[in-house]
Amino acid sequence: MDISVVIPLLNEDESLQELYDWIAKVMQSNRYLYEVIFIDDGSTDNSWKVIEELSEHNSEVKGIRFQKNYGKSQALDAGFELAQGRVVITMDADLQDNPEEIPDLYSLIVDEGFDLISGWKKKRYDNIVTKNIPSKLFNAAARKTSGLKLHDFNCGLKAYKNEVIKTVKVSGEMHRYIPVLAKNEGFHKIGEKVVQHQARKYGETKFGIDRFINGFLDLITISFLTKFGKRPMHFFGLWGTLMFIFGTTSAFYIGAYKLYNVYKGIKTILVTDNPWFYIALTSMILGTLLFLSGFIGELIIKSKSDEKHYSIREKLNF
Repeated sequence: MDISVVIPLLNEDESLQELYDWIAKVMQSNRYLYEVIFIDDGSTDNSWKVIEELSEHNSEVKGIRFQKNYGKSQALDAGFELAQGRVVITMDADLQDNPEEIPDLYSLIVDEGFDLISGWKKKRYDNIVTKNIPSKLFNAAARKTSGLKLHDFNCGLKAYKNEVIKTVKVSGEMHRYIPVLAKNEGFHKIGEKVVQHQARKYGETKFGIDRFINGFLDLITISFLTKFGKRPMHFFGLWGTLMFIFGTTSAFYIGAYKLYNVYKGIKTILVTDNPWFYIALTSMILGTLLFLSGFIGELIIKSKSDEKHYSIREKLNF
């Protein structure tokens, strides 16, 4: 199979038929062998009914229906697990991504050997204050932190070599950082392509300003996981040990100083009246807790399973 198109969606019943027709036209004109995987992330409208109708008349249409809304990352992960195409294309279901970009994206992966191509919506049709400006700030921070020179990390239109999506595990809200996750797994040929962005035709966006706040928090998380995700003791153990040594040394000095003054007959304050005593005690406690956190983190990593964080209610054409 040449291409798998993976489309996560939530309440997009108005656009699905038009989107599929557009994708099918592009695929057939280029004679690709393809599949279209719709992942219904807990829609409350008629989205699943539309997917059922499409799958009945088109064998290449496949559907996954979640038990409830789990989020875009979980939807992508479910689609990635079942995708069979040599190249996997992801796009949103709201018709803001243009299927006409698929042949060029496919060529960049197959002919030029890229592992991943990320779309760049250079000209956007979104609200400047609530979307464009926060997006620019978010992408600047992501570039600085990750080292990847991409302009639009959050663009839903991306192309992947099949090996990439089978290796990278997407969970939480990490779909924004799949290029970073791929880089961490050793896929370094990551490129970018300017893609056409279209104004939303139906409904309203499902994402608010809070997604950028969450995005920055996720950026901090992935930066930490990149360095210490496989070895938490290297972070928690180091700082725990340093704080414990500082606290122990300070406590020893306070005790020795008190004994020295007593021996010399010099009047001095009680140890418990010395503020440094509480600083030393706090450092020792925090150091111990940090060290234990690192130790517990190591145990969790060693014993964790590949548990899925979503429940599939129904599948079509698999």
